[in-house]
Amino acid sequence: MSNGSTFPPHRRLRGTVLIASAVLVIAAVAGWLILRSAGGDGGEPPRAAPPAPGASATAGGGRSGSPATPDKGGKGDKGRPTKEAEKGAGGDGAGKGNPHGSLKGKTVVIDPGHNPHNRDHGREIARLVNIGNERKECDTTGTSTNDGYAEATYTLDVARRARALLREQGATVMFTQDGDRPYGPCVDERAAIGNKAHADAAISLHADGSGKGNRGFHVILPGRVKAGRADNAAIVAPSRELGERLAGRFVAVTGSAPSNYIGGGTGLDVRSDLGGLNLSTVPKVFIECGNMRDPKDAAQLTDAQWRQKAARGITEGITDFLTR
Repeated sequence: MSNGSTFPPHRRLRGTVLIASAVLVIAAVAGWLILRSAGGDGGEPPRAAPPAPGASATAGGGRSGSPATPDKGGKGDKGRPTKEAEKGAGGDGAGKGNPHGSLKGKTVVIDPGHNPHNRDHGREIARLVNIGNERKECDTTGTSTNDGYAEATYTLDVARRARALLREQGATVMFTQDGDRPYGPCVDERAAIGNKAHADAAISLHADGSGKGNRGFHVILPGRVKAGRADNAAIVAPSRELGERLAGRFVAVTGSAPSNYIGGGTGLDVRSDLGGLNLSTVPKVFIECGNMRDPKDAAQLTDAQWRQKAARGITEGITDFLTR
């Protein structure tokens, strides 16, 4: 007989079943949560723990042998190139494709035309020297603007600017004179300095002294000379290539136009009456950066910012030639 606290057998069985069912549901839910957190049902794959230093990532989606950290050699977030990679690809980096050190092992001889002290040594610079196919003055005073800015002052300034830029590229740079000589050197010695240095390229810097209205720059290339001490056959072709690259970069950097009175608009002129070219055994050219007697050209030649552009155009032309 029941005392009111005892369930009949069929009700006890139903309670047991309900409890068991609840336990199973809880267990199933817990298992599903554990499985999802492990990525086993189509969720995100588990992230592998970072490998020890020097180890390769072979799990967690990485390729065997690949470093666990992202490759920083050229891609940033979302696959975009990093700023460093953009600069290396010719973005806004220095040298416009000519990185620092690109001229390491190269020797460049810069010949600043004339000498600021030549005017005080008229007799010495009037002495004739042999340039192979004729005899010419040791050196000259050069020209100047109508306001008295000397060509020799201009050439030294641009030469020093170009030297700094070339050294940044790793080149060894030599001068024929740095305002440190009483006069000269004579034109035959200027050539000999480049030859003795076994220069990879040599350039003589000048500015012209033509009439008003004659504007622009031109590059002087060596004509073929075989006479007396001169035999420049080996350097005629590479000198032309140097001159063409120099003219191209000078236009691009300075905005100056090729000469309207020499070279037929090409900015190139071939001569066989210059000792510095006749006697050279290394690729060499002259550049007349403008006409000092024309007021518009003179305004550029006397402007320090433009001279820096001139130095950069010259440097880039030389660099293009030496890294071709």
